[in-house]
Amino acid sequence: MSKILVFGGSGQLGQCLKSVCADKDMIFLSSEEADICNEVQLEGKFIQYKPSHVINCAAYTAVDKAEDEEEKASEINAVAPRIIAQLCKRFNTVLIHISTDFVFEGNQTGLLDETYPTKPTGVYGKTKLNGEIAIQQIWDKHIIIRTSWLYSEYGHNFVKTMLRLAQDREELKVVADQVGTPTYAPDLAKVLCKMVDNTEHRYGLYHYSNEGVASWYDFACAIFELNSTNMRVLPIKTADFPTKAQRPAYSVLDKSKIKEQFNLLIPNWRESLTVCLQRLKEVQNQ
Repeated sequence: MSKILVFGGSGQLGQCLKSVCADKDMIFLSSEEADICNEVQLEGKFIQYKPSHVINCAAYTAVDKAEDEEEKASEINAVAPRIIAQLCKRFNTVLIHISTDFVFEGNQTGLLDETYPTKPTGVYGKTKLNGEIAIQQIWDKHIIIRTSWLYSEYGHNFVKTMLRLAQDREELKVVADQVGTPTYAPDLAKVLCKMVDNTEHRYGLYHYSNEGVASWYDFACAIFELNSTNMRVLPIKTADFPTKAQRPAYSVLDKSKIKEQFNLLIPNWRESLTVCLQRLKEVQNQ
């Protein structure tokens, strides 16, 4: 069986891959086990495992912190993908790389397809876009997937933060003028598994999120509603909750291309949120 190297194996998406792709020969490498910025160390992993595919889930994702740590964010989000792409080309390995909706400015309306002009407004989005460009310039056998608002039972994410805050608060204020689509990481992980078996002649750039549209306020309300949690949620404007980095006001991704190429039926975000909340309850009850 062909080996698949997963960088960022201990992160949220890496853990989801581990849970949904048990039939694949995947080697999950954490940042401690594989420093994606260290070309010599990565070369050793390629020589050791001779992977048919690499899935790069590793990224610098602290959006606001990136404004003060541009060099570090660039090293992980832009320089490292270039190194990985060069090694994939050398070893004839298919590269699947995860990117973000933050490559868009977010001032438009309408679904964003893969041809829509990019214009990131912050360091995180700029460094992720530079990583995309590096891969595209170096190695043809790549798949880049832009996704948005990722959450799951693992790691730190919006769903788990809302549930934690609900334990000691009666009211929460949540931004209502940023619109996108929540993405359940296990749903994306299943797509990645499918891609491993169907990459040939399907290389390129894709968008993936769950179906539907929501604001962060809508997302928060749904979390509490579906979890039967009594919480008063108040909608606020982005201007009322200033952050160091600017977020896209609108980033609803068009999934037509990925659905057609890989024959996908994508769940609605509320449907997948229900699954996540149920699994979180099961974990708590164990």
